[in-house]
Amino acid sequence: MTQNFKIYRALRPLSWLYGLIVNFRNKLYYHKKLKSRKFDFPIICIGNITAGGTGKTPHTEYLIQLLSPQYKVAVLSRGYKRKSKGFRIVEVDSKVEDVGDEPLQIKQKFPNTLVVVDKNRVAAIEKILSFEKSECPDVILLDDGFQYLKLHPSFSIVLINSNRPVFDDELLPAGLLREPVEEIKKRSDLVVVTKCREDVDIFDYQTTYERELDLNPNQTMFFTTFEYGNIKPVFSDVGNADIDLIDLIKYHVFLVAGIASPQPLIVKLTQKKINLYTQFFPDHHFFTEKDVEAIQKQFDSIIDCNKIILTTEKDAMRFRSNPHLSEDMKKMMYYIPIEVKFVENEQKKVFDNKIIQHVALWSKPLITCN
Repeated sequence: MTQNFKIYRALRPLSWLYGLIVNFRNKLYYHKKLKSRKFDFPIICIGNITAGGTGKTPHTEYLIQLLSPQYKVAVLSRGYKRKSKGFRIVEVDSKVEDVGDEPLQIKQKFPNTLVVVDKNRVAAIEKILSFEKSECPDVILLDDGFQYLKLHPSFSIVLINSNRPVFDDELLPAGLLREPVEEIKKRSDLVVVTKCREDVDIFDYQTTYERELDLNPNQTMFFTTFEYGNIKPVFSDVGNADIDLIDLIKYHVFLVAGIASPQPLIVKLTQKKINLYTQFFPDHHFFTEKDVEAIQKQFDSIIDCNKIILTTEKDAMRFRSNPHLSEDMKKMMYYIPIEVKFVENEQKKVFDNKIIQHVALWSKPLITCN
């Protein structure tokens, strides 16, 4: 596979030092010098070994949709970049500053799902399991917990961005790896290669990844892509209707996003042959008054009546609570929802069965998917 991302070679000495620290820490857990808590309860970890950009939130939402018809599901996240501390239950009307953009997005899409944020995931699980029986979940989805070795999940899913193969990457800060690639083989139950092209050659990809990752026979690999839905207004009270994805060609689209990996979305919009303008910010960025002024200025420079500001579903969470947006700007803002789609339907069936059977083994009769 051709490497199409940047490695900062000058920073390799720092990566070497970082790797020493990470390996030493991990060995302390492996040799039980540091304790890792294991619960007699199904806890499914959705994580990665890179710094963002693998699609953890859409895959967490996929698992909620898969499990919630038969089980009470809870989602536990640290609430990255929230301005509050400690244990918090996320409500539909929670402030994004208090709970984080991704937990709020999940809660608003799945209001019947218990969503909790806490940096101390062990203490949070203890608290969740102390709830009254009627409120206690059947399974907990642990968002971004692969590096949280204080907790030993019952099942671990590792996501890999197909646009940045981990076996071509390097440790932080030269690359984006949080841990050496070998940790996938040591601690994961299955691997999902995400953000694939829909026309990807599965056999070629699978051969390459299995060879490079040297997975164990019981570690299964899957390949997913994103399916984009119709464009929706960020602010539902402005009276705007949805825009069909195929009608986006009629507009000049100004894409504003603060996400780790915008490239797949750019590719999708480029394929639609639309007039596209872009402005990107860091992942989970809270837009300041100065940012909003810059966005407005660039949007005003687009000389066309049919123009919109397009953002991601995650960014929409932060824009909705932004006090600096004018009413006119709110009317121009839309977001594009995404869902996980398996490249091959047969893989979807295998994946679904593995997850449902894992949860079913804990307390309920074994269930299989059609």
